[in-house]
Amino acid sequence: MPCAYPALYDQRVRPAGTGAGMAEDEVRRGAMAAARLAEGEPLQEVLDVADPGEWLALDAGVRQVRWYRPDESAPKWEWAQEWDAPLPRDLMRAGESGLAVALCHRNGRIREAAVRRAAQHPGLLPLVVIRCADWVAPLRRYARQLLRDTLDVDNAADLAPLLLRVGRRDRGAFGVQLLEEVLQGAPQGRLAALFAAPDRGVRRFAYRLAVAEGRLGPVDLARTAARDEDNVVQDLCANATLTALAATGDVDRNTYDDVLTPLLAARNPRTRSTGVTALRRAGRPQEAERFLNDRSAVVRACARYVVRQYGGDPTTWYRTRCTGADDAALLPGTVIGLAECGDRADAGLLRSLLAHPDGAVRAQAVAGLRAVDRVATTTLLPLLDDPVPAVVREVTVALLPSAAELPADLLLDRTGPERPRHLRSAAFRLLDAHGGVMALRAAVGLLADPDVKLRARAEHAVRRWRPAADEQRGDPEVGRLLDRGRHLFSDRALRRLAWEAGLDG
Repeated sequence: MPCAYPALYDQRVRPAGTGAGMAEDEVRRGAMAAARLAEGEPLQEVLDVADPGEWLALDAGVRQVRWYRPDESAPKWEWAQEWDAPLPRDLMRAGESGLAVALCHRNGRIREAAVRRAAQHPGLLPLVVIRCADWVAPLRRYARQLLRDTLDVDNAADLAPLLLRVGRRDRGAFGVQLLEEVLQGAPQGRLAALFAAPDRGVRRFAYRLAVAEGRLGPVDLARTAARDEDNVVQDLCANATLTALAATGDVDRNTYDDVLTPLLAARNPRTRSTGVTALRRAGRPQEAERFLNDRSAVVRACARYVVRQYGGDPTTWYRTRCTGADDAALLPGTVIGLAECGDRADAGLLRSLLAHPDGAVRAQAVAGLRAVDRVATTTLLPLLDDPVPAVVREVTVALLPSAAELPADLLLDRTGPERPRHLRSAAFRLLDAHGGVMALRAAVGLLADPDVKLRARAEHAVRRWRPAADEQRGDPEVGRLLDRGRHLFSDRALRRLAWEAGLDG
């Protein structure tokens, strides 16, 4: 029977601990759902029962509802005491909808009474899951016993997302442990349903369980590592693939092909690196050579390891291709690979590539010079005007340690609005590292920059600017610049900064 007590959401009430970690709009949605349930609307029409967030929002939102009841002597509605005695009794007589609200009640005794009745309503099992992490110990024990009696392989897949969400809370580990107990030894088909779950936390849990129990062979693990979109699942299955191969012993070529093909073609670098590492066990080092110029550093490192294990020389391989290849054949991974395993003697070869027509190659040549500690300011400074942003970014990183020695006027000229955005950003970064009045001049000049992010960086730089110790105090230009940025400071902060700069304030 519907509850006779209307309810309104009260934004003023937010008890400590209610809705912790939840957004305000989620709690509001849960409160509105609680009011509808209290009026007797069916649970399935009020909540998306398959969404764990809906149940958690309801649990938090019930505590944000204040309930009205009619006064027999007056025609108006007036505030009742929150969750007074008559209201819970009405709720628990109102069927599944009212009992759902009572399960989230502020009063632990009311929640406990609702848990005792919840066994008759399987649709309320998600709220029993939440009560398993309740702070009231007797209530928690009742809820856990009910969950233990009810949870099985048939409903575990539906409740897994909520069990794992609640498992992050204090006292929430019970549900996760129970889920693991139920699924251990479950038919492969039940576990496979979790492998395809849209919730990535569920997929992680299922694959961890499957790997721990040895349920998946190397081929299945390799295909999952290459196919799944979650990095955690990719890493878990890729590493388990190598373990499974080692445990299998002698593996025929066809099995290796089935394992290596998806791994080596994976987009994730860590998954590809696992496939490259597996080439050593497969005795196929020649296939690892094509990964020596991979775009990922970890894949290149694994490829060099495999090649060396069979007597190859990756350094010679890189030098040969950087020297003899035509412009179209040279890849950026080859250039940086040479720097990763070469030495300072390779700096000359890397410098020759600074004029390469491919911007990606030029960028890696700059990064390579930095890697072999052969950065020459006079060589790299002209590349600040490179039209490719990646080249300019690498040059900026390489020049930052020597920013104080760079020609400040040249850099300041490149912060003008007519310059490309990537060049203005790089020049400002170097001037900011340069420090002193030049840094303040650049930052104030960029306060009107058309790029929002660059303006924000300039504002931040002006606020944290401090005069350099080796510059003359009392510079009138500093006063003019600070006055242009006056809107960024309080009066007190501006007077303090002017005093530090030797100005009258």
